[in-house]
This record gives sequence, C-alpha cells and structure tokens, in this order.
Amino acid sequence: MIKQAKKQLLIAAAMAALGLSASASFAKDVVVDTKGEVPYVIDARSVVARSGHDLCWRTGYWTPAAASTTLAGDLPVGCECDKDVVPQDKCVKTAAAPAAAAKSAPAPVAAPAPVSEKVKLAADALFEFDKAVLLPAGKTKLDDLAAKSKDVKLEVILAVGHTDRIGSDTYNQKLSEKRAAAVKSYLVSKGVEANRVYTEGKGEKQPVTGNACKNLGKESGKNKKLVECLQPDRRVEIEVIGTK
Repeated sequence: MIKQAKKQLLIAAAMAALGLSASASFAKDVVVDTKGEVPYVIDARSVVARSGHDLCWRTGYWTPAAASTTLAGDLPVGCECDKDVVPQDKCVKTAAAPAAAAKSAPAPVAAPAPVSEKVKLAADALFEFDKAVLLPAGKTKLDDLAAKSKDVKLEVILAVGHTDRIGSDTYNQKLSEKRAAAVKSYLVSKGVEANRVYTEGKGEKQPVTGNACKNLGKESGKNKKLVECLQPDRRVEIEVIGTK
C-alpha cells in the first residue's frame, strides 16, 4: 500500500508540473514506466503533445525504458516518438491485439477541441551569436505572446531553443537550453504560470538554414559572413496549447 501511494504521488506531481488533470493523463495514449512516472507531455485530448517539427515532447521522467513501456497492451508511444530507442519487436501488434484493445478501451469522454497557436519568433529579434539574453525586439514579441495566452484556457506553453552549428555539440546543447530558459523566465515575469511553461533545448540539431551557408570559409565565430548567414538558426520556437 505504501509503494502504491508513492507511485500515485509521483504521477500526480508529474501531471501537476505539466498542468494536466488525472482524467487526461490516464487515457489509453499515456505511457508510464515501472515507477508510474509520465515520460511524455499529454494534452487535453490525452494525446502526446508535439512540436512544430512533429516531435514528441518529453518530460523530465523520460528514459529509454519509459518510452518502451505501455498500458493495457497498447503499443509504446515511443514506437512513433522515439523509433531509434524502442526495440522493433515491441512495435508489432499481434492479430488479437486490436480486438483486445477494443474491448478494454473505455468509452470516449467528450472534451473541448484544443486550440493550438504556434508563434515562431524571428531569430534576429531574439539572440545574438553565442548569447542567451533576450533583445528588446524579442521581448516585444513575447509581450504579445503573453497577452494572447490570456485569451485561451492555457494548458501548456512549449518552448524549444536552438543554436547555429558553430561550436561543440555539448556547448550548443547547453546554450539552447539557456535560450529556452530565458524565454520562460520572461513569460513568467509577465504573469504566465511557471508550471505551464515546458522548455527543451535542441542544440544545433535542427537548423533552418539548410545548405545556404556552405563554402563560406572557416567554421568560426570570428567568420562574420558565416555568423551572419547562420542567424536564423539562433532561435527559440514557442507553441501555445489551450482551449477556448
């Protein structure tokens, strides 16, 4: 009984940190690990929330083991979210699995359709090279975002930071996390609840410049042409999820 209560408290704490209700988090699309911790952000539809790049949002409880576990015989959510992590044999349903799932699935509960508004802040209005300090133009755009979030029943704000490719992977990962944290801090200062803002850093993994900045010379922060060309990669992307 003590262990079961501890599991329930861990689940409740994880859901509270993401602004989720118990009824939403225990729908069939929820995946938990053996300790009852929720590894993915779940929206009001009981569906794993995804970024503008269609990537699943992980919580602090995410581990490869958590991504591979399921409830009620369903396939792990990690089969779609983390295909490179979940073993392939866990992502194949048997012929009897659909029928079993249909029998065990609870009747769907009507819920208000979520309203998702994506705001992509201009990179040159947010951060200079090798910096995680918001510029005045970036603050103006965040002011507008905070105002718009008051027009919906806010569930969660997803903020993901990015960097250009100059520098080491480790350094850029930390820098992208600092940029996302800077956005969160500013939104909280404007009245947004801290537990509604979920941040993540992607480092240099998702550039938007593509091949546009090749053959511009040495890969260095002192190369002004390269730094200027890579400006769009130094950004934070924000998505607001709520219901009206």
